[in-house]
Amino acid sequence: FRLGAIEYLPVADQSVDVIISNCVINLSPEKSKVFRESFRVLKPGGRLAVSDVVATVPIPDTIKNDAASLSACISGASLIEDVEAMLSEAGFTHIRIQPKDESKTFMREWVPELDITHYLISATIEAVKPAG
Repeated sequence: FRLGAIEYLPVADQSVDVIISNCVINLSPEKSKVFRESFRVLKPGGRLAVSDVVATVPIPDTIKNDAASLSACISGASLIEDVEAMLSEAGFTHIRIQPKDESKTFMREWVPELDITHYLISATIEAVKPAG
């Protein structure tokens, strides 16, 4: 284990085969930097395979600006198309973002008074660093 920030991974360039995480990237205010850093450390042909919360529509400002919503993995979620664009801009190919409809069942319980499933869904996010 190494202590580090997701925006500054403490590993050498092209030294990692696979990056995995579960609901971490949405907590970063610098998601583009996270994806560029992931690209940097992956070996050619390496894969990013994460699960995270993504937005299906813009999140209302009342939720987006709420600190409790950020720590609950809600307000930091990016739109699916924005995640795809950030991955592509970082250099990734074979990008696949697959929403998991079954996640709505447990996500409704996160903030019962707000049905956040109108805005969010859990998704599997996969991308590949080109081999050449």
